[in-house]
Amino acid sequence: MKSFYGQRAYVQSAGVRNDMEVDGFSIAVCQEVGLEISRHRARSFEEMQEWGDDLGQFDLIVALSPASQRMALELTRYHHLEVEYWPILDPTGLGETREAKLAAYRQTRDQIRDRMIARFGPPTEPEAP
Repeated sequence: MKSFYGQRAYVQSAGVRNDMEVDGFSIAVCQEVGLEISRHRARSFEEMQEWGDDLGQFDLIVALSPASQRMALELTRYHHLEVEYWPILDPTGLGETREAKLAAYRQTRDQIRDRMIARFGPPTEPEAP
């Protein structure tokens, strides 16, 4: 999101849990399009609140899994913000070979990119090589 739209919007990555590191397949397919995510960490919704991020400051939560959608809808009962669910392929566990796994991760990466462009318009920042 940040590589497409820069400072146009404040973006925070959050999830149901915060104990998951970005896996190597995600890192590899993002590097293919010039995105460095090896140090990226998602915080849980609870951790965001503990660190002082008030959910009421956000306008939109994009949920990529049914679990995150449920959590977001529960949290937004007390805040006026929009929740969108983007049914994106979960590539974990797909594919028998390394190339098949990478293909599944590429599909997920491209689904997210396409949904961002459909929702927020063409990138305003120069695209990565």
